[in-house]
Parts: sequence; C-alpha cells; structure tokens
Amino acid sequence: MPLPAARRAPDSAAAVLRAVLDHGPVARSSIARVTRLSAATVSGVAASLMERGLVREVPGAVGPPGIGRPHVPVDVDPDTVGVIGVHIAVPRATVALLDLRGREIARFQDPHGSRDPESVLAAVAERIAGVRRDHGRRRRILGLGLATGGWVDSLHGTVVEHPVLGWREVRAGDALARATGLPVWVDNNSRALLRAEQLLGDVAGRARQSAVLIFVGNVVDVAFSTGGVVHQGPRSAAGAVAHLPVEGCAERCACGRVGCLQAAVGERALVRRALAAGVIDRLDIHALVGAALDGRAEALDLLRERARRVGRAAALLLDLFDPEVLVVAEAGANRVPACLATLRAEVAAASSAGADVTTTIHASSFPANVLAIAGGAVALDQVYASPLI
Repeated sequence: MPLPAARRAPDSAAAVLRAVLDHGPVARSSIARVTRLSAATVSGVAASLMERGLVREVPGAVGPPGIGRPHVPVDVDPDTVGVIGVHIAVPRATVALLDLRGREIARFQDPHGSRDPESVLAAVAERIAGVRRDHGRRRRILGLGLATGGWVDSLHGTVVEHPVLGWREVRAGDALARATGLPVWVDNNSRALLRAEQLLGDVAGRARQSAVLIFVGNVVDVAFSTGGVVHQGPRSAAGAVAHLPVEGCAERCACGRVGCLQAAVGERALVRRALAAGVIDRLDIHALVGAALDGRAEALDLLRERARRVGRAAALLLDLFDPEVLVVAEAGANRVPACLATLRAEVAAASSAGADVTTTIHASSFPANVLAIAGGAVALDQVYASPLI
C-alpha cells in the first residue's frame, strides 16, 4: 500500500496540479509564477497531466486578443477521471463517485445488514462494482479512499479499533483492494476531513497553514496539522479525544467513567434522548436536525446543548494548538446557524487564547455531503500529492 502523501516529498507535478486546483482556469505562465517553477517545467508537467486526464485546456477562458500567441488556460478536468469515496459509519456505509474537485457524480447510502467487518466490506465492494459498471466506461477511476471512525492505521490500511462498530484489527484496505483491484487508502474521519478542508474547503489557504478539525458523530475524534502536514503519530493514534473529560456532563461512558466527551456529545445518546422525548420518530440525527430547521424548539434545544458541550472541547483544543482555523464537523453546527453561534459563544467564554471566534471557528465546508467527502478526500489527497504515479 502506498505511503501517505504527508510522508513523501512534494514534486513538481503535485505543485502544478495544486495550483490548477486553486486558480484554474489558469495560464501556464501564471502557474510558473505561483509555483516558482520554470516555464519549461510547467509546460512539460501540464502536458503529462493532460495525457492522464487530470487537467485540460479551456480555450473559452482565454482573455481578449492581444499581441503575441494567446495563453490557453488549463483547468482541472471534471469529466475524464474520478475517485471513489467510502465512509463506514455505525448504521450505514456511504459510497460516492467524485471528480477531482470533490463534486459528487453519484452517491449511495446502504444500511448495514450486519456489522461484521467481512459482511460490511463485501457489501461495500458490491456497491463499488455497481458504480464502476454505471460510470467506469466514461470515467477512469484513479483509486478508492475509505474513512471511518476510531483508531485507524493509515500506513497499513487497518482499522485498529472502532469501539462502537466493534471492529478490531480489520485490514479494510487490503480487503477492498483485493475485491476491487483499485489502489486503496484508508484514514479516520477527522484526518480525512481535515485534508478535504485543505484541498477544497472554504478556508483552504488558512487551513494549510495550521488547523484543527473535530469530528462529532457516533465517534468523536480530532485531527491537527501544521505547515499543511496532518499529524498522525508513530502509531497513527493522534487525535483520540473520545475520553476527554467534559465539565458539567453526567453521562456514563462505555469505558466506565462519567463525563467523557464521546458519551456527552455522541449521536447515539443524543438521538435516543430525542426519541424518548417524542421530538423525533426514528433514531436518526438527520431527523433531529430537520426538526430543528422546521422550528421544533425541543429539537433546537437538544442540538444547542450539544453545541455548548462541543464548544467546551473546542476551546481546549484552541488553547492547546492555537491554530489558524478550527473546523467543527458536527451535524448541528453544519446546518443550523443557531448551533454554530452557540458553539462559538461557548468557545469565546471558555477559551483563554483571545482568538476571534467568527474568523477562527468554522463549520464543515461540506455540510450536505460530509461523509462522502471524507472518503473521497483520502483518495484525492493521494492524487494531488503524487499525480503522475
């Protein structure tokens, strides 16, 4: 399995493709200025990228006529290649086909028939086969990215421990590579989504300087980066905050302690409280968010209480890392403006860093398809790091 991009030296092809992603349609001369590569190098790399279907010329984007040969801009090719993103959550698996800008071509969500790893991965492989049958003739698939919660060893493609699913030492990358014949890369939710923010997010430029991302679902984990490099740790265990103590929380965690972050803000406990109170009629976080958006005060109260608790954890992370941006990928903050406002207010009250929370604290850039983007970003990160391999 290939080494993660963060552990390889950047090359000229990666620099050119990233410049096209950021600025396209863009002239080759402008790419040379941005990347500080020679015009000849940029021209040669651009030709190689076009041969592989990663970029294309966009004659329609040429400016008004002038003296000399016109500079035909290049842009990321939206039609020739793509990646498959897979996200394995507790209740379901998401499989999506994405283009090089992370835009969805197709997406499917399938509830697990069983949580057994072999059954889940077999069902995912079957869904991937269907996506390739439908789209593979028109679009070359460059690889497959898998994201899931818990402790994930990205170097070996192994889900070391997903306590909520009950998975331990599952070699998911190898299993999907055998089933699909594709290059497969695996990472956890928060690192995957942080890479998505750095590649494609609303504040990508700042996120490449330094960033923290906290993912809040059935599993809670954190990723952080400096200088564009997402930290993993020698055991790929960085970001394990599920048992971070949260002041004022009385919920008992599966570990036996009281007040762990995951017990306080995890989706399972939240939707169970909402179901017991009659706020929703099924165990689904989207039903709770929908009720809040429809004006149900009880639903909004539950989500805002979670936002306050997440805000306390975010304040600790802000003080610890002092990042340029801190991104919160949580259903309420992503879609309900009042929840993001509540979370920011809690951070402002609890943090001693003195940061401007309106410019530092952000919801996910991908509120409508965060799970599909998570899996896709694991593969896209590899494509943009080594596009000619």
